[in-house]
Amino acid sequence: NSGSRGTIRSAVNSLHSKSNRAEVVINGSSSPAVVDRSNESIKHNIQPASSKWRHNQTLSLRIRKQILKFLDAEKDISVLKGTLKPGDIIHYIFDRDSTMNVSQNLYELLPRTSPLKNKHFRTCAIVGNSGVLLNSGCGQEIDTHSFVIRCNLAPVQEYARDVGLKTDLVTMNPSVIQRAFEDLVNATWREKLLQRLHSLNGSILWIPAFMARGGKERVEWVNELILKHHVNVRTAYPSLRLLHAVRGYWLTNKVHIKRPTTGLLMYTLATRFCNQIYLYGFWPFPLDQNQNPVKYHYYDSLKYGYTSQASPHTMPLEFKALKNLHEQGALKLTVGRCDGAT
Repeated sequence: NSGSRGTIRSAVNSLHSKSNRAEVVINGSSSPAVVDRSNESIKHNIQPASSKWRHNQTLSLRIRKQILKFLDAEKDISVLKGTLKPGDIIHYIFDRDSTMNVSQNLYELLPRTSPLKNKHFRTCAIVGNSGVLLNSGCGQEIDTHSFVIRCNLAPVQEYARDVGLKTDLVTMNPSVIQRAFEDLVNATWREKLLQRLHSLNGSILWIPAFMARGGKERVEWVNELILKHHVNVRTAYPSLRLLHAVRGYWLTNKVHIKRPTTGLLMYTLATRFCNQIYLYGFWPFPLDQNQNPVKYHYYDSLKYGYTSQASPHTMPLEFKALKNLHEQGALKLTVGRCDGAT
């Protein structure tokens, strides 16, 4: 099936054109090259509205098929009850020398069957957290999709006009508890987190519990809150192989990412159960297409280098790959105002 590989390869071949200088490959391992500080975003203009985006069903199906060779979202979205028991020892994916024990609470919250078992949706929205969403007026459009995926418990209530409210799956990296909820230092912050969890109202809460060492306590605090307060969410804890499988798929297609961002993970999973995928809030540049400053997150004032050596992610490179797929109709990327936004 080298033909299908060729299509995706052509989708990302511009990654290797000299002008992009996004990444150099040394001994087969990738390291970010010197980043050209003149504003990267200029190069990433998404076509003007006049050239209408069209969904390419054939390409979408080919990508789904190819990703299925690496992972199956239905299975890998979560570890299931039958596969682990309390006390089992797990090696962290990124800290192989560190281990954690499966706690009673974690075991209680493991789903019995996949939350995506036999699920298929006509359209899915994946909402990233870039400040490019502010003043986009995309809320209404996002909420019309059959299935809406959000990242890292990002707040929606106060930003509904731009980001919408509908949430079917939301991710929660353990670090969010520290960053957005002050590590639950007191009752006020615990209450804040509890309110946010209650607001999920039956959605899937996707917690990467087995990724890195630092998260254990935070995952436990959240699990405890959910059980103690009978929070109505469907918890899911991604499989141990998911991350490497996703990275493997993109590397095979010559996208040399270090560690996939939550957004890219979600896109890769969504190809399995969504016919059409729409991305919002993906924009890893400090300026938008009109050269106005863009906040890193729409909801806080975090300052962060998109290309920083410290970051485990390679965001501009990921974006370039997604933009190529947008141009071929495999997904739709919205980086400005939404049509019909008032």
